[in-house]
Amino acid sequence: MRDVRMRGFRARTSVADAVALLERRVAALGAERVPIREAAGRVAAEDVVARVSVPHFARAAMDGYAVVGESTFGATSYAPILLTLAGDARPGRLHPGSLKAGEAIAITTGAPIPDGADAVIMAEHTEEILGPGGRQVRISEPVAPGKHVGHIGEDVTEGTIVVARGRLLRPQDVGVAASVGVAELDVVRRPTVAILVTGDELLPPGSVPEGARIVDANSVVLAALVERDGGRHGGATPRYVADQREAVEQALLGATEDVILVSGGSSVGPEDHAPGVLAEIGELAVHGVAMRPSSPAGFGFLGTRPVFLLPGNPVSCLCAYEFFAGPALRALGGRARAWPHARRTCRVASKIVSELGRVDYVRVKVDGDDVRPIMTSGASILSSTTRADGVVIVASEDEGYGEGEHVEVLLY
Repeated sequence: MRDVRMRGFRARTSVADAVALLERRVAALGAERVPIREAAGRVAAEDVVARVSVPHFARAAMDGYAVVGESTFGATSYAPILLTLAGDARPGRLHPGSLKAGEAIAITTGAPIPDGADAVIMAEHTEEILGPGGRQVRISEPVAPGKHVGHIGEDVTEGTIVVARGRLLRPQDVGVAASVGVAELDVVRRPTVAILVTGDELLPPGSVPEGARIVDANSVVLAALVERDGGRHGGATPRYVADQREAVEQALLGATEDVILVSGGSSVGPEDHAPGVLAEIGELAVHGVAMRPSSPAGFGFLGTRPVFLLPGNPVSCLCAYEFFAGPALRALGGRARAWPHARRTCRVASKIVSELGRVDYVRVKVDGDDVRPIMTSGASILSSTTRADGVVIVASEDEGYGEGEHVEVLLY
């Protein structure tokens, strides 16, 4: 490996080639079994097949009275039909016996339909009275057989796939799985992530900047991104690494996680040790990418585990994560590699400038249907990402976009 410290890059890898390399080398991790209550937000590693139908019994879809539908035919408010009240049915409790002709059973939503009944008449169309023979129900409107009855398998039919392998499980997905009796699910294992922060000038989050020292913001941003993308980082405290070759080597060798994120130490300064150390103890696959910001970004592998070298400038760190580490982390957890941002098409109101051969990550402000680049946007200006509404990615084959052109905005 050529030592680029204080010399610079002779050539930079294209973003497309770097992304393609990661797509070839990074695939989903193995599966683990988790309780159904812990499965939301995970990716299913198996098809889940319903072993029972839902519901597995006919049930009332309304509060009212279970009846034989035919026995209500001809009922009107002027000529109601009287049925004998023969008991009640409640959720979780079967009505004993079978409904006879001329009878009705008081029933509530979700309760099993008594044997012999085939319909439920809504309470609004009835009146309970005390007649000569006991309690009766006056029916003022007919109800067709099957009306207001939830039939067996109406929700889920036994034998159908209720959760497909590869699905990112939403709350409703695990709810359906629970409804068919699933207690545990096989899901793709969440990748563990080490966050190594280099820089003798850094103070931990919560500190107040002082003298020539600044507060580490990258670890906070990276930890939140890791959580967003389904990974697990090693707690709230990152591992701080001194700007010394031996310290960087020790930190990399000591990290046992599935993914290692190194913040800082990736550029061409005399204390940027991470690329050289990774090349010696593992594999440095890419160092220097044709993009702005984040051109000093890189990545490699320790065995099969990816190691991402993220520049120390905060926006460069964010940008490199979004292009390289984020998609890889999502892929390891079984998720789609695509950026998880909402997108919209806007009209360029102020020219967006780039240059051929370089991908640009342009922070922009959206005003209605118009979009314009923000003015202060250096790689060290993290506040530019909070003042911006999103970004426009300018491809390497473009020189930017002129006023009036339409572009896709990835919304923060």
